[in-house]
Amino acid sequence: MNASFSEMYRQLNEGELDEHAKPDVSTTAPEKARTPQTIPQESEPSHPPRPRMALVVVDAQNDFSEGGSLAVDGAVTAFRNTYLHVAGTANKYDVIVTSRDNHIDPGEHFSDDPDFVDTWPAHCVAGTTGAEIHPEMQRALEFFAQLNPHAVRIDVTKGEYSAAYSGFEGRTEAGVLLADALRASDIEEIDVAGIATDHCVRATVLDGLKEGFSVRVLRKQIAAVDADRGDFSLMEMESSGAVLA
Repeated sequence: MNASFSEMYRQLNEGELDEHAKPDVSTTAPEKARTPQTIPQESEPSHPPRPRMALVVVDAQNDFSEGGSLAVDGAVTAFRNTYLHVAGTANKYDVIVTSRDNHIDPGEHFSDDPDFVDTWPAHCVAGTTGAEIHPEMQRALEFFAQLNPHAVRIDVTKGEYSAAYSGFEGRTEAGVLLADALRASDIEEIDVAGIATDHCVRATVLDGLKEGFSVRVLRKQIAAVDADRGDFSLMEMESSGAVLA
């Protein structure tokens, strides 16, 4: 039987043990630590960025409101509904647009004997109170700015020397057409509110679709000169591709 380790150690110290018989007293190298296997994590589903949106307020002016020279019944209620709308949705918009009639000499657009289809009483004359944004809508715009101070504000005027119904005929103070101003902000979708359903709102919606924007009409935030024409205009807008909301 082999000597115990202590006996061998004694013999080594006393010279009794051959050098070649020395035990291997080196410690065994520890096993390499196992690298824990990394369990692949399932990646979070990617969501496409939401489309950039604009709220377009059409001709919310004093002369188109109750008490104005071309008053539309229900205009003030529509403006108040816009206030309520922005209270809950302001942050979804990247841009807010106001379009305004700004007539200087629109020719036959004005008439002393208007037919209220193609000719109209004088209204929204540049520099007059009638051309200003109605206080109820102004309140909504200011509230919007408080809730969403980072949104871009675009204001366009139209109709200086001719009849102009569509907000897309309007230009900024720098002369930029509305469609180009919206594209400069990468807008893809627009919500439309304002006056009047059967005229300027209709024209703005149809032109917005032609320009390639997705368009939604906010029905509680518009009012018509003529109720029947307003209903027909809504059907026309919807059949052209707009969403009625």
